[in-house]
Amino acid sequence: MARVAEDEERAFAELVRRYQGRITNLISRVLNDRECSDDLAQEVFVRVYAHRRNYRRGSKLSTWVFTIAANLAKNEIRRRVRRRNWFSLDALQEALKDGALLFADPREGHERTLERGQLQDLVGRAIAAVPEKYRMALVLRDIEGLAYEEIAVVLGVPGGTVRSRINRARSMLKRRLQPLMRKEDTT
Repeated sequence: MARVAEDEERAFAELVRRYQGRITNLISRVLNDRECSDDLAQEVFVRVYAHRRNYRRGSKLSTWVFTIAANLAKNEIRRRVRRRNWFSLDALQEALKDGALLFADPREGHERTLERGQLQDLVGRAIAAVPEKYRMALVLRDIEGLAYEEIAVVLGVPGGTVRSRINRARSMLKRRLQPLMRKEDTT
C-alpha cells in the first residue's frame, strides 16, 4: 500500500488482483445482484486509489478495503430501500447456477448437478432473507473468513455485537433451511 500511495501503478494492479474476487463476492452475497456487485467492486478500488494517502500504515489493509466495500454495499441497500426495489433474486439465481457449473464434478450425473443448483438457490434465498446487518456479519465471517475482530472494525461495532449478529444470522438461516433438511432426511 505504501507503493500505491507513491503512485506505483504495478502495486495498485497487484492490490486489485489480490482483492477483487473477494470484494466482488462479498458485495454479491450482500446485494444478490452480480452486475451491480461488479460495478461496486470497481468503485471500491476507485476509492482505495483516491484515498491511498489516507491509509494508516500499521493497519490491516484487508480490513480497510473490506470496510470500504461494506460501506458501499450498505449505501446501495439504503438506496434500494428508498426506491423499494430490494433485491434481484434473478441475478442471485443466475450467479449461483453459474457457480454450480464451475464446481460440478464431471463424473456426477446431470440430475445431481441440478440438485446442487437447486440447493444453492435455496441457500442463496435464505441468506437474502436475513436482515442486512446480520447478513453482512455472516458473509464476512462464514464466506469471507474474516476474524471477529476484523469484522468489528469493518462494521464499526463491538466484538460482542459481531458474535451476537453472526449467531442470530445463523439461527435465522437454520430456521429457514430446517424444512429443507427434513426433506433431505426422508429421501
